[in-house]
Amino acid sequence: MKDAHGRKLTGRTSWRRFAVLSVPGVAVTAALAIALANGALAASFAVSGQQFKVSASSLDGDGFAQYGSVDRNARGKLIPVAVTAIKTAEMRNLCQSVVTDLPVIGSISLNLTAGTGKKPVQAKGLFVDATQLGGNASFNKIEIGRDASTLDKGPKGGQGLQDLFGQQADDVHITKLEQTAWATNAGQFRLNNLSMKVNKGSKECF
Repeated sequence: MKDAHGRKLTGRTSWRRFAVLSVPGVAVTAALAIALANGALAASFAVSGQQFKVSASSLDGDGFAQYGSVDRNARGKLIPVAVTAIKTAEMRNLCQSVVTDLPVIGSISLNLTAGTGKKPVQAKGLFVDATQLGGNASFNKIEIGRDASTLDKGPKGGQGLQDLFGQQADDVHITKLEQTAWATNAGQFRLNNLSMKVNKGSKECF
C-alpha cells in the first residue's frame, strides 16, 4: 500500500479491535439474526470451546479480504470473529498450538509445526476466524471500508453481511505473524515437513 507521495505503508493491527468495530453496536442484533437465518456463519461447523494459537515467520497471500462475522459453538453460543480470507497463501515456519486442561493430568499441549525447510506451507481458499492478529503487514491496492457484501478480491465465499465493514487488497505480506483463532478452513492445505507432538504442561507458539 502506498500513500499520496508514493511511500509504502506498513503497520500493525489489533484484530480484536477490528472485530468489535466490524459489527457496530446498533446493528448487532439485526446482523446476527440475518446471519443465523441465512446460515451465514463464519465457520461451516460448530467450533470447539478452545481457541488455538498460530505463528509464522512470514505469510504471503494473493487475493485478500477481511470482514466481521460470528462463529457458533456446539452449545449454540455466538462468538464474534474477524474473518481473514485469502485465495492462495504461503507460510514459513508455521506453528500451531492448543492447550487443554484435563482433570488429574493437568495441562496437555498439542503442537504442530510445518514449513520449516525450503518448502513453505501452501493453502488455497484459506479462511481464518480470529480474535487477535499481530505482525508487520503490507498490502497492495487495499480498499478499506468497503461494504462486506461486495468484497470480490478474496476466495469464493469471502464476503460478509451487507452494510458491515470490510476491506480487501490484491495481496498481503505479513512477517512475525501471531494470531489467536477459533477456526481455520481451507480448500487445500499442504503442510510440508509436518511434525506433531503432544506435551505435558503448557507449551504454546507465543
